[in-house]
Amino acid sequence: MNRTSQKSTTANLVNIVRRYEKPSLIKSFWQLTNTLALFIIFWLLMLYSLGFPYWITLLLAIPTAGMVVRLFIIQHDCGHGSFFRSKKACNTLGFALGVLTLYPFGYWRKTHAIHHATSGDLGRRGFGALETLTIEEYRKRSKIGRLLYRLYRNPFVLFGIGPLYQFAIKTRLPLDLPRSWKREWKSVWQTNVAVLLLFLLMWQAVGLDRFLLVHLPVVWLSGAVGVWLFYIQHQFEDTYWEESENWDYHRAAFEGSSYYDLPAVLHWFTGNIGIHHLHHLSSKIPNYRLLECFYNHPELRQVTRLTLWESLKCIRLKLWDTQQRKLVGLTQVNR
Repeated sequence: MNRTSQKSTTANLVNIVRRYEKPSLIKSFWQLTNTLALFIIFWLLMLYSLGFPYWITLLLAIPTAGMVVRLFIIQHDCGHGSFFRSKKACNTLGFALGVLTLYPFGYWRKTHAIHHATSGDLGRRGFGALETLTIEEYRKRSKIGRLLYRLYRNPFVLFGIGPLYQFAIKTRLPLDLPRSWKREWKSVWQTNVAVLLLFLLMWQAVGLDRFLLVHLPVVWLSGAVGVWLFYIQHQFEDTYWEESENWDYHRAAFEGSSYYDLPAVLHWFTGNIGIHHLHHLSSKIPNYRLLECFYNHPELRQVTRLTLWESLKCIRLKLWDTQQRKLVGLTQVNR
């Protein structure tokens, strides 16, 4: 495809997705209401189940964590200004949900906007992205540097320790956040105070031990799912990475974001975020309109599709091969 026809095709795709950008107040309110209600119901069921074998509580943590993921997707939409037409309403709800999800809304909104603006750009890796080295960069690192990178990309660290670190430490005190970002720092401190007050309230209401027995599994599991979704949406073999001078926003969106073909119930829990290429083409589409957009237009389905089973194979991919233009495993380094 030549450059002219490629631009024409991209323009057509952008025009299609723009038709789905307007949020519905009724749909947004219904999604928020049913998600919050189910979260509270499942959480209370977990609390009640503490009188029975603890494995029942852990089993109930699965749907409860699923509701936290769904709440985070709503917070995510608020960050893009796509959940309500009112910016003030989005910011107010986004902050409140940030207290429940433990992710400061202002901090998330800023760093995630950077992610959208730089995804797939080799010259602008940093905020809001999973660290990904090229083979050449990995080879230039010291033995300690290589070891640290391997540990960072190890699934037990990335999806096991990572979520607890992210929500208990990193988002409570994000030392990588520039001091000049005063609005984002304000969001962090306001959220921390609100989280502390909420935890003290729950401590008084149900007891610290019972609260932790219920909430810690939910935080870890929802965090692990969140990290996994963020990982698999861009970390697949034929993803898109390009040097800054050749980087293209729309190609990065369509080629560098996967369609994660999940069972319908998982699409519901994850707010259709698996249709990630459409989200990157237009972050103004509310999550509940992504599926409609996707199925109404066959041309929007010509992207990398990953099933749940296929996605597990992507865990081994850790480095970008600039020669083959694909993500590869560490075994490729010595070839």
